[in-house]
Amino acid sequence: MADSDNDSGGQNPSTTNEMLSPREQDRFLPIANVSRIMKKALPANAKISKDAKETVQECVSELISFITGEASDKCQREKRKTINGDDLLWAMTTLGFEEYVEPLKIYLQRFREMEGEKNTVPRDKDAPCDGSGVGVDAFSGFVYGSGGGFINQMSGGPGTSLGRPR
Repeated sequence: MADSDNDSGGQNPSTTNEMLSPREQDRFLPIANVSRIMKKALPANAKISKDAKETVQECVSELISFITGEASDKCQREKRKTINGDDLLWAMTTLGFEEYVEPLKIYLQRFREMEGEKNTVPRDKDAPCDGSGVGVDAFSGFVYGSGGGFINQMSGGPGTSLGRPR
């Protein structure tokens, strides 16, 4: 899709991110990744303004920091150094994002199952990860950014978002 952004990951000197300090830039997700996720949720001929991409970039980065900070506080209270998926789910519930927790629990469970299988199945290191072997992405049914939230097309079926119709 023809678009004004540079999806190759190169820096565009006219972006507002250039005016941010290196520390602030480091806390934002890469704009190309944000743009790619946004495009997946839209029709092929849709365009996204630079301002919209930058706004979403800042918002999702802030949301991640917000949730991670709450999980980090919990881990510090429990004298642990590693934040895990369950800590993030707890933080989301604590912060009022409970409607997202169930689909993410399912995702986390499937991820852990697939990680366990990857560690027990011998794999040819030179085998392609193109869908023809063990390197298949088991979570390709999960789509982010569509219909206002996390969509589980594997168990909820197309057209559902957190158990609600899109």
